[in-house]
Amino acid sequence: MHHSMRHSLLALTIMGLLAGCGQDASQSVQATDPQQQQASSAEQQSESERLNAWFDTKYEEQLLQSPIQLTFLGRKERYGEIDDLTRAAEKRQLDWMKQSVEELKNQFNYDELSDEAKTSYDVWMFQYERAKDAAEFPHMDYVFDQMRGAHTFLPQILMNFHQVESESDMEALISRIEGVGTGIEQLLVRAKEQVEHGIRAPRFAYEQVTKEAKGLIEGAPFDDSDEDSSLFGNAKMKINTLLEAGEISAERAAELEQQAADALVNEFKPAYESLITWLESDIENTAEVATGVSQFENGMDYYNMRLKASTTTDLTADEIHNIGLAEVERLTKEMNEIRERVGFEGDLQEFFTFIRTDEQFFYPNNDEGAEGYLEDSRKYLAYIDEKLPEYFGILPKADLVVKRVEPFREQDGAAQHYFPGTPDGSRPGVYYAHLSDMSSMPKNEMEAIAYHEGSPGHHMQISIAQELTSVPEFRTQAGFTVYSEGWALYSELLAKEMGAYESDYTDFGRLITEMWRAVRLVVDTGLHAKGWTEEEAVAYFQEYTPIAEGAVRSEVRRYLVMPGQATSYKIGMIKILELREKAREALGDKFDIRGFHDTILGGGALPLPILERRVDQWIASQQA
Repeated sequence: MHHSMRHSLLALTIMGLLAGCGQDASQSVQATDPQQQQASSAEQQSESERLNAWFDTKYEEQLLQSPIQLTFLGRKERYGEIDDLTRAAEKRQLDWMKQSVEELKNQFNYDELSDEAKTSYDVWMFQYERAKDAAEFPHMDYVFDQMRGAHTFLPQILMNFHQVESESDMEALISRIEGVGTGIEQLLVRAKEQVEHGIRAPRFAYEQVTKEAKGLIEGAPFDDSDEDSSLFGNAKMKINTLLEAGEISAERAAELEQQAADALVNEFKPAYESLITWLESDIENTAEVATGVSQFENGMDYYNMRLKASTTTDLTADEIHNIGLAEVERLTKEMNEIRERVGFEGDLQEFFTFIRTDEQFFYPNNDEGAEGYLEDSRKYLAYIDEKLPEYFGILPKADLVVKRVEPFREQDGAAQHYFPGTPDGSRPGVYYAHLSDMSSMPKNEMEAIAYHEGSPGHHMQISIAQELTSVPEFRTQAGFTVYSEGWALYSELLAKEMGAYESDYTDFGRLITEMWRAVRLVVDTGLHAKGWTEEEAVAYFQEYTPIAEGAVRSEVRRYLVMPGQATSYKIGMIKILELREKAREALGDKFDIRGFHDTILGGGALPLPILERRVDQWIASQQA
């Protein structure tokens, strides 16, 4: 459920163009006799070092193309700008990547690289291949939708990530407010091109984006309301902090406030008004019944590309659908076993209703209940913390804290999420929960979710990746959903092996979250490859999970606008379990769970074929 902010820009920034189909895994190390290996290791060292230095130079060049990405990493270069969001800029970035790949092939001898350097080489190639695949479908990815629209993402960057510590930082923020206006105009050009090609997001996406865009231009200085708009309130707060710190005079503060108001009224507002006007004029052309992308010309090819990008494998829609059906069947059986064990009289649907409604599964719906949720989550995570050294050799340096979401962005029933700390450990990782409506935060699921978002899940994986010193920097920040979400889902099961989930009900909660990801395989492929409608997908979901209808509908709408993305979770988990089984069989008594986990986490996020090769290399080293 974690959506690392880093991936929200998706197709909009170069960082979103990660993963694809990559190097052929058959290029892995050929065994040679020890003497020959000895002789080549000095040579290997130098070729690998040279490659790592090249990666650092290239990654820096790449970062400097994206002001937003620099801001994410806490850097202040190009601080007054936002990314160029035109199609031309996207093409320039792809050309840059293509050139870097040519250089990579011409300047380095793959056979002379160490295993780790070969992996870096392959990941770089993989990212380019995925970007190239995506570029073959220039009009298919919805420009504005309710999940990843730049209309909300860019203001969020300005409010939450653009730190203001000096007068020039504030000037940069004002310049960025103007820049967002430009960015929205650039994207609107792309959205208009998209509909000329007959590609439109479903009606509900138009409705939601319109509502959000209107919300951003309500309040002062857009109208004579007493309330400030969210962006203006945020800008005023930042100016005030500078004033209180003695960084600027009262006179300068008033000037800056006026400049922020002008930027909002003259640059930001007109762009949002154009967006709203266009959405309202085009909505009548959208389909009332939402269906998947295979309805479009080349839609099936596009979906297959999205599956490849999301899973980093060559699995077809049919194969993924069938894996989903088999998993749903297996998990239903396990759910029924628990239902019988607790002595429940009634079928699984009735048990779902009981789980959804019985008050023993909920905290009181007040601040005290919210505090109880946080306290208990901390207890669960403290238990895991004590157990970690038995299962992991490498442990994260960064602390993990559990917090309630700040009031300004808290939403009833919204998903818990994880926010990474800084690579140097100065800011801890945070597990956030929305607790304004305790009736949508069932006790029986909270344990699995804490392990997924915290340890041994996202916190563990992302902190270790960020702290790696054995790989070039681009790999510490690389993201492959199939790996990170596969790991987090695997973590929910691993926690059970570590002795968590004391009651049958919390273990049932774990099964619910796993079933949720299994249903995704069936529903995502159903919508995009088999002609299912939104209603059919909702009905399937409700048959196999006790998840409330509101949550189910927003899930299905997410899959409709992000084809393939939701298949990555379960495919990743299945692969990690397969690799563990493979290692256990090959090593027998020599198998060490700590060594296995360190192998999976110690190279950062990787596409599955490259991860498999890494595990194979570890198995071989253990056998030796």
